[in-house]
Amino acid sequence: MSHTEDQLASLGKGQKMPLQRDVEGISVPFGKSVTLHEDSVVEVMQAKGGTVSVAFEGRMYLIESFSLDALGLDAVPRPHLPAGQSDADIEAFVWAQLRTCFDPEIPVDIVELGLVYGCRIDTLISGEKMVNLKMTLTAPGCGMGNVVAEDAKRKILGAEDVSKVHVEIVFSPAWSREMMSEDARLELGMF
Repeated sequence: MSHTEDQLASLGKGQKMPLQRDVEGISVPFGKSVTLHEDSVVEVMQAKGGTVSVAFEGRMYLIESFSLDALGLDAVPRPHLPAGQSDADIEAFVWAQLRTCFDPEIPVDIVELGLVYGCRIDTLISGEKMVNLKMTLTAPGCGMGNVVAEDAKRKILGAEDVSKVHVEIVFSPAWSREMMSEDARLELGMF
């Protein structure tokens, strides 16, 4: 386990922390960037996949791994894949990044939850790559789709050759708990 992973593991739900600097957070459930200001006291909700979910003034925000210094923790560099990689390498990078994306309220990544139905890499006329993801939500009314999609996009854009990420939210086939991995069912107590 890395030093940062140790730090994240030590964060407890409900722990209050003052922000050490202004930081951009992804608002939940809207997926928009919002600046949280230095000295604001936030409450930790969840720390998974290098991202920390915090509550502030009745709202929830995601603080990404490369901004963890705002919480007094070690920041992690943005995910990165150098230019010139094959489509297979890009796809492997995409799946690795998706395994670091969590619904802010569920402690299992979106791949293990069975929410990602497919990934396709397209080459644009410019030669740049576009990643097309097809995913679903645990329920049609789930408000976390924008947040999860934005988190995934930001991480995937760490691949230098990728210029666009398109996330299509679909509801067919409908998600069911059988789509979850065995590890995810164990983690959530859904045997």
